[in-house]
Amino acid sequence: MKWAEVSVVVARPVVDIVAQIFDQLGAGGVVIEDPEEVNACIDAGLWDFEDIPRTAGGDEVTVKAYLPADEELDGRLERLQVRIQRMQEVDGLENGPCRISTRMVQDEDWADKWKQYFHVDKVGEHIVIQPSWEEYTPAADDIVIQLDPGAAFGTGTHPTTAMCLRALEHLVQPGERVFDVGTGSGVLAIAAAKLGAGEVVACDYDRLAVNVAAENIAQNGVSTQVQTGVSDLLQNFTGQAGLIIANIIADIVIRLLDELDAHLAPGGQLLASGIIDEREEDVRAAVTAHGLQVAATWHDKGWTAMLITRRTQA
Repeated sequence: MKWAEVSVVVARPVVDIVAQIFDQLGAGGVVIEDPEEVNACIDAGLWDFEDIPRTAGGDEVTVKAYLPADEELDGRLERLQVRIQRMQEVDGLENGPCRISTRMVQDEDWADKWKQYFHVDKVGEHIVIQPSWEEYTPAADDIVIQLDPGAAFGTGTHPTTAMCLRALEHLVQPGERVFDVGTGSGVLAIAAAKLGAGEVVACDYDRLAVNVAAENIAQNGVSTQVQTGVSDLLQNFTGQAGLIIANIIADIVIRLLDELDAHLAPGGQLLASGIIDEREEDVRAAVTAHGLQVAATWHDKGWTAMLITRRTQA
């Protein structure tokens, strides 16, 4: 099958907005090529970058998505143009160039892209992300998650996901119920299950992401603990959970707060990530307005994650 690789070059502050636009177009995930992050990983020796040169710096970031080259492609590309133009017209946004380009690729090209950049990585004290195509011999205390992200966002190595994985090592309680909102590749749901959660409900707005997540969940042997489905935020979740995970973007986290009362168990916690540092105060203000509080905050490479709880009564 052919895919359209659509690239949008933008200023760093609007990357999450462009990613959300792609999500609304049905892309199912994005690839973010940020020169600062690539160079930081090379400098830190985190990946095997033998054939990947250092990238010229600057504030421009490339956001890529893959859309099916079918009868709906022209309409999706037209809507992309319109939404990018509308974004550029918003006062106060540092939009930068917003250059859009498209090229056609085959399925195998897509797979090779992931395999080129995605390697075994120990993200937390115990959690190790292992690509399904690489060999790894685990240590005694390793919690290994075998992952094939396919066309879904979430390799576990991006700062937004890595912060969640490290937090989950300390947050997940044995036997508790966990909701994963916007599950992507399913990596956070799998981690919660392997850390001892009794039941995990993992949903995404996009059916393609849900299918990828279900495959990864089965591959990791946690299908009996993790249930998948399609949901816009918490709309199709039933009941309450002691821990809700939402690795999305700031505006969607703020929307999610409206639905917490019905789905967050007494004493429960919301782990929210995908928030660019520039939007941290906006999310904090919304948390306070909903009668909640930020119990902990983490920062990594321009991104913020928050642990949100109900306000403690005086």
